[in-house]
Amino acid sequence: MVPHPRPPALAPARAPAALTAALTGLLTGLLVAVSAPPSAAAEDTALYLVTLSDVPVPARDDASAERRARLLARQDDTLAAVGAGRPVYRWTTALSGYAAELTEEQASDLALRSDVALVEENSVRPLASAPLAVPAVTPGTASRSRGGAGTVIGVIDSGLWPESPTFAAVPGLGRDPEGFAGQCVEGEGWDSATCNRKVVGSRWFVAGFGTDNLRSSSTLSARDEHGHGTQVASVAAGNAGVSVQVDGEAFGAFGGVAPQARLAVYKACWTAPDPADDGCATADLVTAVDRATADGVDVLNLSVGGQAGLDTLQRALLGAAEADIVVAAAAGNNRDAYAGHPSPWVTTVGATLGRQRRGEVLLPDGSRLRGAMSSSRQVGPARIVRGRDVAAPGSRPAEAAGCARGSLDAAEVAGAVVICERGEVGRVDTSSAVELADGIGMVLVNRGPGAAVADIHAVPTVHLPREAADELTAAVAADSGLVVTLRPAGTSRRTRVPSWSATGDPRGGLVKPDVVAPGAGILGAVPPATRSGRRWDLFSGTSAAAAHLSGEAAVLRSREPGWSAPTVRSALTTSAGSARRSAALAQGAGRARVERAARPGLVYDVGPRAYRRYLQGDLGPEEINTPSIMLDHNRATVTRRVTNVGKRAMYYSARVSGLSRHRVSVTPEAIRIGPGESRDFTVRVVGGSGDRQLDSGWIAWRGANGNRVRIPLVVSP
Repeated sequence: MVPHPRPPALAPARAPAALTAALTGLLTGLLVAVSAPPSAAAEDTALYLVTLSDVPVPARDDASAERRARLLARQDDTLAAVGAGRPVYRWTTALSGYAAELTEEQASDLALRSDVALVEENSVRPLASAPLAVPAVTPGTASRSRGGAGTVIGVIDSGLWPESPTFAAVPGLGRDPEGFAGQCVEGEGWDSATCNRKVVGSRWFVAGFGTDNLRSSSTLSARDEHGHGTQVASVAAGNAGVSVQVDGEAFGAFGGVAPQARLAVYKACWTAPDPADDGCATADLVTAVDRATADGVDVLNLSVGGQAGLDTLQRALLGAAEADIVVAAAAGNNRDAYAGHPSPWVTTVGATLGRQRRGEVLLPDGSRLRGAMSSSRQVGPARIVRGRDVAAPGSRPAEAAGCARGSLDAAEVAGAVVICERGEVGRVDTSSAVELADGIGMVLVNRGPGAAVADIHAVPTVHLPREAADELTAAVAADSGLVVTLRPAGTSRRTRVPSWSATGDPRGGLVKPDVVAPGAGILGAVPPATRSGRRWDLFSGTSAAAAHLSGEAAVLRSREPGWSAPTVRSALTTSAGSARRSAALAQGAGRARVERAARPGLVYDVGPRAYRRYLQGDLGPEEINTPSIMLDHNRATVTRRVTNVGKRAMYYSARVSGLSRHRVSVTPEAIRIGPGESRDFTVRVVGGSGDRQLDSGWIAWRGANGNRVRIPLVVSP
């Protein structure tokens, strides 16, 4: 057995911990947040996360109170042994441990104890979305009007803007969830009446980030002042049939992936005075996971970047998975780093580019300059001017070239289309400047490399890449009275994985990401205070993809309430479709397709103790029954087990495809499997080119009824 990567016993923080001198919290049997000890302000202490070796206590265990008391007593023993004060947080449901102010010596002493599994310093992690340069994408709205009834999606993020109609307690939400035990915790701008049949729970955790490090506009409640959490929640479970209008332009009716699912909000991500310091402290994240596990959510969404090892957060997510929660997490938006959340109990989600929406600038000679355009409105024929040529009195031509706010002369711009150069001014802000000067349209031009981007602009806009931009600039220079037309130019439906979606580690033992989902130019609800009064905006990143997958998991759990979390994860994986020109370590199993996932035929189930045995090193990545396989030259054989969740016996035959450098066999090549029965099969590398290059392909079981059950196969160097 090849050992899988383990985190160090004492992991250094990636960012300084944010401390707070006084914290008021909630004491329950599952979570304790108390005032920080007097030493919290001392320079020689930091906030550390300490995980004990004890197995956590299930929230609904008959003997849970007694077992939890024993866990808390053992936690107290470890704190007393190093002379530490009271912890800031305690965890007993997803894992056994606490967050406490410790000196470096105290942390080191705890890490040496046999009853302590891991000690790591608190750090701040980014949300997994960013202003990415992506091709134009149709601001999509979900077409599903039903799905997810009776389920709860827990969203660990920056909170929620509850006034959005996507979160209203509308008729048609379907049956209420059973067994959810969450509460509506009050705070600034959020009282108990804020929750409803749609938003069924809310909590917030700030001790790790630190109240002293918050932006002045931050609210100590589940209310969202960033916008990310609201977008994620609306994509996953926003109500269906909500009308979308931005700057007077209609974008149709919006609906989340699981519009009947309920939402539980766990705010663990905060805004700082410098937006570059926004993020989510690991102590707050782990506490949110522990609380969501105790509350009994059905699906848990984490659109936050993860690290490579099995750190405290991954251990907490293990506890959630053991509580039969489907955990979906963002792979990350950095191709220079491997996909985060590398554990087998987390469905790690990469992003795809979906429907590509185009626009064009039509010149008098019939030439068409293609770019990106989100608007469906045509503009013109109208005269076109360069921003740098129509600077307002007192403004420099360089400011007007980038269409800085107030830099354009309304006397020259009124009724015209303006060319604005992409640069220091935000893309959307440029169109606001054109609108302010009474312009009727904009052409945003790239002066260097980079993709055209579909933003929701204040005026209809075509964004041109550099080559087309140079052609337009030359045409305007040759004819100062040039008249142009801006118009939509259709869409392309090609699906591919973008260059920024993080890929898996070829030597990690597990295929990551597990699946991919739409993650570019995704329309979502936002708090108007964060977007200059707008209630909708586009966002991109694997955070959007994770939200999409969470919604699909809720739809499946609603349709098949008897399916376990591993069964749901397997069904979403084995029914996925290929993304265009993407290797397995970029797309995993491919594009999740919930309608096909509802009829998986065969599933790869995982036993109740398998994940923890993996964590403890008793099972290697080749031994856990994941719906994916990674082989190498030192581990050329693995066994998997499939179970028939269909209603009748079926013959299946196996086929290997896609490999270019290796030959792989599956034994047996065909099986007959009855309802509820399981069959083992062996996968073996039987030959290859000998060049020890990375190779990937697929193993598919094809049923006599045409059903296909496919998993990714990677042969690592």
